[in-house]
Amino acid sequence: MIASRFFALAATLAAATSLGACNTADRLSQIGAQPALSAIADPTAQPGYRPVRLPMPEVQPVSYAPNSLWRTGSRAFFKDQRAARIGDLVTVKVNVTDKANLNNETKRSRSNTEGFGLPNAFGLESNAGVKAAGIAADKLLNATSNTSSDGAGSVQRAEQVTTNVAAIVTQVLPNGNLVVEGKQEIRVNFEVRELIVAGVIRPEDIESDNTIDSTKIAEARIAYGGRGQITDVQQPRYGQQLVDILLPF
Repeated sequence: MIASRFFALAATLAAATSLGACNTADRLSQIGAQPALSAIADPTAQPGYRPVRLPMPEVQPVSYAPNSLWRTGSRAFFKDQRAARIGDLVTVKVNVTDKANLNNETKRSRSNTEGFGLPNAFGLESNAGVKAAGIAADKLLNATSNTSSDGAGSVQRAEQVTTNVAAIVTQVLPNGNLVVEGKQEIRVNFEVRELIVAGVIRPEDIESDNTIDSTKIAEARIAYGGRGQITDVQQPRYGQQLVDILLPF
C-alpha cells in the first residue's frame, strides 16, 4: 500500500515536472511577443462539442396560405432579418449583475463533570499506606471535560459584466429553438480578454434589430476571463498548486 502510494506520488511529481518544463519552454519562446489569438473555427468541430438534446414537443405540420405572399410566422412582409437558420448570427447583449451578501455563525458549548468516591471500603480507606499516598477515599476519580466550538463565515460578492457579443446559430431544435455559441477575444497590449456565450434561445425573444438579452438564454454558459502576463502573475506557481493538492494538512 505504501509502495503504491509512493509510486503514485512519484508519477504525479514527474508529470507535473514534465508539464512545467513544457510550459516553461513555451513561455520562454514567447518572451517579448504578444499573446496569439485563436484561429476562427467551426464551433461544432471543436473538441468536446456535443449537440444539445432536450425534450421536444410533437412536430406540428406547417400550413401554407394559398395565393398569398405572406409567409406563416413571418414578422415582416418581405423578409425577416433575424437569425433563424444554422450559420445565422445573433447579437447577445450580456448584462450580468450578481450580488451576494451571506453571513453565517454557529456556536456550540458543552461542559461535563464526573466524580467517583468510595468513603468506606471495608476499612481499607484508613490504611496507613493509602493515607501516605495522599489518596482521598471519597475522591478516587474526578473527570472534567469542556467543549466549545465557534464558527463564523461571511461571503460578499459583487460582479458585473456588460458587453455585446455576436453568436452563431449552431443548431435548430425540433421545436424551433436555436442553439447559439459565440466567442470574442480582445487583445490589449500583452493581455487577451475572452468572452464565451452559449445556450438555447427562442426565436420569439430575438428583437427586431437581431439582438437578444442574455437573461433570455436558457442553459446559459457565460465565461469571462483572460490570459497573458497580468493573469499569469495573479496565479500561484505550479509548485505551490501541487503542494496545496498533495499536503493533507
